[in-house]
Amino acid sequence: MPSSDKAPKPLNLLEYHRPKRLKLSAARIPPLSAESRRCLKNLAAHHAAPLPFALPRARCAAVLVALFVGRNGDLYVLLNRRSATLRSYAGDTSLPGGKVERRDRTIEDTARREAFEEIGLPLNRMKVPLLCILEPFLASNNLVVTPVVVLILDNTLRPILNTAEVAALFSHPLSAFLSSDPPFPAEPETLEVPYHSSHEWTYAGPNGAQHVGRVHRFITGREAGGIKPVFGLTAAILIHAATVAHACEPDFEVTHPQGMSGPARIAWAVLTNPAFRKAYEAEKMGKSVDWAVIRRVAGVVDEGEETDGKKGRRRRREHKL
Repeated sequence: MPSSDKAPKPLNLLEYHRPKRLKLSAARIPPLSAESRRCLKNLAAHHAAPLPFALPRARCAAVLVALFVGRNGDLYVLLNRRSATLRSYAGDTSLPGGKVERRDRTIEDTARREAFEEIGLPLNRMKVPLLCILEPFLASNNLVVTPVVVLILDNTLRPILNTAEVAALFSHPLSAFLSSDPPFPAEPETLEVPYHSSHEWTYAGPNGAQHVGRVHRFITGREAGGIKPVFGLTAAILIHAATVAHACEPDFEVTHPQGMSGPARIAWAVLTNPAFRKAYEAEKMGKSVDWAVIRRVAGVVDEGEETDGKKGRRRRREHKL
């Protein structure tokens, strides 16, 4: 008999089925604006570049960017306020999502399952078709979070909130994550608070370099009712989703010039955070991990190697001699 402790064949979490075309004629939604049609086309055509190295399932998570069509044909995204009784990020504004579980065959399965469990969004892929999978993000708890973008084709659906996890559900215009101006009239209590703001933080990277990260924050116009602003990872994901959809950059600078790229940050976390190595070992992936590739993506320069900048300076000195 084969050994029972043989490692299972790893699944490709990024495998997914995308419909060849959206069947909007039978959809129970308001008429789409011309801009919304372009957005859906852009999202459906988006193909995220995969990371050049495998990740352990235990460090993977997904969120669902669920879009729907508003009364004027514009695209909105569903957001929720996390329950105040949760152990982590209690009361924060977030997207439905969570960690990959053993039963999930793909990252899309994870996002859909979590949305079903949290807000009752149907698992029916005809009513809620996939638009695209976006590039992964590194969360502050060192989970690699992949956004899954879907479109709700039935506006008669009613949410069923799991109150142990979700306190409230609301929406926000997708395009509003590209602008510094609010999409709603300013209330007296928010006149002194900018709709969009950001702050920066420093962190150590490869080769002793210091990098600068930028965190964005958007008020929702619902702060008087206890809803927190959209900030951090959720804001970063929605800025990226809106950028892909509208095929244009925001009117503010998203990243700091001294920041690391998304793949580089993930690779650096894999190299430096013990949780990743433990997960690789637990899932019996240790021997198959190409650490050289991960170091290259992270931007690690081994002793004796030269960066392009150093090579250029050395060549200029040699030329002068």
